[in-house]
Amino acid sequence: MARKLRIAIIGGGIGGLTAAAALRARDYEINVYERASSLSEVGAGIQIGPNGVRVLYAMGFKPQLDAFACSTPKFVSLTFDTAQFRLSEPLSDLSVGKYGVPYLTMHRADLYDALVKDVPDSNVLQDQNCIGAFTRGDVAIARFEGGREIEADVIIGGDGVRSAVRESLFGQDTPRYTGQTCFRAMVPMDVVPKAIGPDKANLHVDNAGWIGPKGHVICYPIRAGKMLNLFCGFVNDAWAEESWTVPTSQDEMQQVFAGWSPILLDILSHAQAGFKWGLHDRDPMQQWTKGRVTLLGDAAHPMMPTLAQGGCMAIEDGWSIARCIDENSNDIPRALATYEGERRPRTSRVQLQARQQFLNNKKVPAPPPLSREWIFAWDATTGKDYTA
Repeated sequence: MARKLRIAIIGGGIGGLTAAAALRARDYEINVYERASSLSEVGAGIQIGPNGVRVLYAMGFKPQLDAFACSTPKFVSLTFDTAQFRLSEPLSDLSVGKYGVPYLTMHRADLYDALVKDVPDSNVLQDQNCIGAFTRGDVAIARFEGGREIEADVIIGGDGVRSAVRESLFGQDTPRYTGQTCFRAMVPMDVVPKAIGPDKANLHVDNAGWIGPKGHVICYPIRAGKMLNLFCGFVNDAWAEESWTVPTSQDEMQQVFAGWSPILLDILSHAQAGFKWGLHDRDPMQQWTKGRVTLLGDAAHPMMPTLAQGGCMAIEDGWSIARCIDENSNDIPRALATYEGERRPRTSRVQLQARQQFLNNKKVPAPPPLSREWIFAWDATTGKDYTA
């Protein structure tokens, strides 16, 4: 009897855990190697479009999502100073009618907790600082700090934007600072007014974006509507670190957005502990795979957050690589080539559109958002566009 394929996943983020859960459901032997000493997700809110929700539903996570995610009925774009509507369009109801599933917003940690519970503790190894991966003959090898090595039939590098696996395969990348720094923070919903501006935008339920000449603020409900998530980007010529863990303060956020809507400034005054990072851009990669080692998520396609698709692309990757391995389990090179051939053109296009959306947001006045319909329509569970 043939043994099960051994698959090692470097990095226990959302993409890596999606791959782990999807592969485990297909009865493969998986282990996740995480550099952190405890398995937890940093960050605040995350938007999951219908293309990502469709995968999570297929994996059986609908009950968990129903408990903590928010379905935002519409997207509204607001002027930075008066909170007037620039644009209002249906979102989640349209998503259900057109794509079969809702558009959801949630706390990253809640999604992470749901995913990690689908992978046994014994298959998640912590304090594992991978420094590279390579192929020797028919074996994939990951090397860790201190010189220890592990072998597998496949290694998936899902170790994030600063991926050691990617660097070991293809060398250092060249991120470019965009001149924009971002804050992220959360605010208790009970201090947020329900109707703001002359058009009565409702931040308790809507997905809203404030667009100004030197920045933008995206906010949406998370944690079953108990919290408001804030993503705040602003022009900053000084280089800023590409990290999610540099702290900021209410005073700093207030200073940066001085002159914006008093309602927004009042909301920011209630922000809980926030963080900041510099927004960087990278060109799409021309290759993800060498031998029996491939990449996934931010390690493969780090993208700007302007389309809210980074998490969705990682979730799609996780399902896709599990399906491609399962359909080609006797031919791993073919499985990885099929995976990259399916995923890389799509994620490259999303990366480039996210870049263009960023450039559009800097225009005065900013044009309407670029269409994401082609992104939402894709069904990674079938490998083709969704049809009702």
